[in-house]
Amino acid sequence: MRCLIGAVFLISFLGKISGPGKFDSFVESVHGMRTVPSRAARPVARVVLAAEGSVCLLLAVPATAGALAGFTLSAGLLMSFAVAIALSVRRGVRAPCRCFGASAVPLRLWHAVRNLLLTACAAGGAVAATGSGQVHVGGAVLAVFGGLLLGGLVTVLDDLFALFRPGGGSDRPVRPPQAA
Repeated sequence: MRCLIGAVFLISFLGKISGPGKFDSFVESVHGMRTVPSRAARPVARVVLAAEGSVCLLLAVPATAGALAGFTLSAGLLMSFAVAIALSVRRGVRAPCRCFGASAVPLRLWHAVRNLLLTACAAGGAVAATGSGQVHVGGAVLAVFGGLLLGGLVTVLDDLFALFRPGGGSDRPVRPPQAA
């Protein structure tokens, strides 16, 4: 769970700062969601970025307290993101999901569902972090690999869905050819 949640937040964090204009695009998407006042979009974006970076650092700490704090912070963020996305979608907002940086895919309800599922993973990780058990090297390697793989997969779901959407990934509905 540390690797899954950590990878999701690390990719999200890096996607928002990894190039010129990336952070400004994220600020625009926060503004476009219409869940905070216009003047608050940039400060909210900064807080989100700081919190995402903090999740990564906390989950990297080998101590139980660090993992527990990282999972708790990530669950709170993910739940907040899910609520904000659901509100935006309900209002008919078609702002792009800049969750992981450059995506131009409009917000959809499934983005909120994805975040709720990740919230459940973070909650499960918090519970697991408080348990005491022996670590088996083979199991740990498999868990790290699986978590990183799933975390990476979560961050490219928009792209994967676009590959299989009718119309070559276009966001517009495909219209059947007209009869002559």
